[in-house]
Amino acid sequence: MARRGGWRRRIVLLLTLAMVAGAIYTAVGFLQRSETLITERCTAVGAGGEDLATDQAANAALISAIAVRRGLPARAASIALATSMQESKLRNIGHGDQAGPDSRGLFQQRPSQGWGTEQQVMDPYHATNAFYDALVKIPGYESLPITEAAQRVQRSAYPGAYAQHEPMARAFASALTGYTPQGVDCSLRKPDTAGAAGQVRQRLLAAFGSIPATAAGRTLTIQVQGSEAWAVAQWAVANAKALSVTEVRLDGQGWTRVSHKGWETAEGPEGQVTITVADKPAS
Repeated sequence: MARRGGWRRRIVLLLTLAMVAGAIYTAVGFLQRSETLITERCTAVGAGGEDLATDQAANAALISAIAVRRGLPARAASIALATSMQESKLRNIGHGDQAGPDSRGLFQQRPSQGWGTEQQVMDPYHATNAFYDALVKIPGYESLPITEAAQRVQRSAYPGAYAQHEPMARAFASALTGYTPQGVDCSLRKPDTAGAAGQVRQRLLAAFGSIPATAAGRTLTIQVQGSEAWAVAQWAVANAKALSVTEVRLDGQGWTRVSHKGWETAEGPEGQVTITVADKPAS
């Protein structure tokens, strides 16, 4: 009887170990699959539920960064974002529509109406600056309703259409120009390629102009303060997908790609933005 009891205990033990191993295998498989279930989107505080896809968020960050570079108010960026969302869904598209078959780019600008050559209006930097050049010529544009200011620049056949994007435009513009700290969050999967701090620096300077930015290893350090610091930090979050950014830190706050918890308390010196990119992914 003692031998039978021993064998029974061994069988129960083996079955228990098999069940535990199966549970671990299932859990690992679930975690691996759950990564693919993440919907990659970017949100902004106060956006009224209108999230942006990662490519849209990157374009919104560029439009906002150019406003900061030019010393324009956040209102200018709000007008630009609402306009681009209506005209092109915040995408740099290479075709027009029935209202403007030759229109192109982020703002659907028409070469035939003096916005530049087709190549120029397809350049997001040129297109954004051309929009702001026209906007600042409108007296008192800062106090106009967004839809009216946008219409004076674009002269659209559907002038009321810009208004539907006002909550999104205001929220993302406020965060991406640095007036709403911790205002932008992007939910992303793990990066599938290594990042390059030098590339992040190049893109950053192209957007914001000359600011002290030093790349070392996988980290880019930017010496900047105030609202401009938060503009830079949230530009990095909005570009995290394309640039394989894994972490952004500023003034005791940090955004970490894998946590999916938005901005959290993190160590770091004040007046300094640090952007960390991914190492080579494991094979």
